[in-house]
Amino acid sequence: MTSPNRRTFMKTGMAAGLSTGLLQTLAYAAPRRKGWIELFDGKTLEGWHINPEKIGHGTGGQWAVENGVIAGQQDPPGSGNGGILLTDRKFENFVLEIDMKPDWGVCSGLFIRGNDRGQCFQMMVDYHDAGNVGHIYGEGTTGFNTRAFDINGKYDDNKNLIGITTDKHKEAKDCGLEYTCTPAAWVKAWKLDGWNTARVEVSGKYPQINTFINGLKVAEFNGNTCDAANYDKEKIHGMLGSSGSVAVQVHGGTGWPNGAKCRWKNVRIKPL
Repeated sequence: MTSPNRRTFMKTGMAAGLSTGLLQTLAYAAPRRKGWIELFDGKTLEGWHINPEKIGHGTGGQWAVENGVIAGQQDPPGSGNGGILLTDRKFENFVLEIDMKPDWGVCSGLFIRGNDRGQCFQMMVDYHDAGNVGHIYGEGTTGFNTRAFDINGKYDDNKNLIGITTDKHKEAKDCGLEYTCTPAAWVKAWKLDGWNTARVEVSGKYPQINTFINGLKVAEFNGNTCDAANYDKEKIHGMLGSSGSVAVQVHGGTGWPNGAKCRWKNVRIKPL
């Protein structure tokens, strides 16, 4: 049965000269999920800003919308000058979903409860040899690190990336986590040549942070009980408070490949 709203839309659309195919596409478009906020409109960087003053990674990096995607790189490419792109709005307890597609070799990150000084809880997106994607790091705070394994590239004879291997494996309890996925599960979940969806769940004064990649739970971090080296919940809370921006990063320094980019899209958040 056709709903009244859809009948009205169909009649109005026909009167405006819209094609039947377009009407069908619009009429059956997936509705926005209740309670979710779209943080990126797919066209502009409205609602976002770069770090207003120079931080450890640089003056801000270079950010642009390319074919509906946020693309970040050093400014200028290969210069070593990076930075962060932050939401104007600040959030405390929430679920965040974001699609990411980093070029191999980049060192990026997804910042949680971040500030303009570049301090945050970071979900690492260190997509390079001896890197990690999905565990939690204390960016700009105390430098604590919960990585349970490293990722490394597997290459063909022409040095093209053809796979991912892992090493330096740790148990969750040995890196300050309540849970970590296995390295094998991570490799199976990661899409080498496509988009990967990250989900981050954040709640509490000393936050509980759960991270997921393509539906795989990667890590459970308990900010109240974490015993990772250098973790200091009171000091970090004093720096960050209980709310902050969501941000994405272009790492400064010479490790970022010249011209490489990290791309993001479908950025959405559900405050709790």
